[in-house]
Amino acid sequence: MKSLFTASATAIGGREGRVTSTDGVIDLNVSMPGSKNAEEATNPEQLFAAGYAACFGSALNLVIGKERVKTDGTSVTGHVTLNQNDEGFFISVELEVEIKGVDQATADRLVEAAHQVCPYSKATRGNVDVTLTAKAA
Repeated sequence: MKSLFTASATAIGGREGRVTSTDGVIDLNVSMPGSKNAEEATNPEQLFAAGYAACFGSALNLVIGKERVKTDGTSVTGHVTLNQNDEGFFISVELEVEIKGVDQATADRLVEAAHQVCPYSKATRGNVDVTLTAKAA
C-alpha cells in the first residue's frame, strides 16, 4: 500500500462545537440542525455529504476518462440522513448523479462503475445504505 496523503481535522465540543483542519482551510462552527446556532453552522452530515459527493465525482470522472466516454459535464449531490432505531443512530446516503451528454443506460453504467472504485463507496459498503440515482441529461 502506498499512502498518498493524510487529511487531519479536530472537532471540539462535538455537535455543538467547532471543527478545524490542521491546514486552516476548514474552520467551522458545528451545530445540531434546528438548534439556535444552526443557521451559522455546519453539521457532520453536511460534511460527510460534501466529502462523499466530491470523492464520487472524482471516481466518476476517472471512469469516464478510462472508458473514453464523451460527456458535457457531471455533478453529484450527496444527501446524508441521520437515522435512529432501537439499536441507536446510523446514517444513510443518497447520491444523485447527473451526467450531461449521455443516454440513461450509459449514465447507469458509469455511476455503477464509479461506485466500485470510489474510496467512500468502498468504506461504506456493508455498513451504510447507499442509494445511487443516475440521471442522463
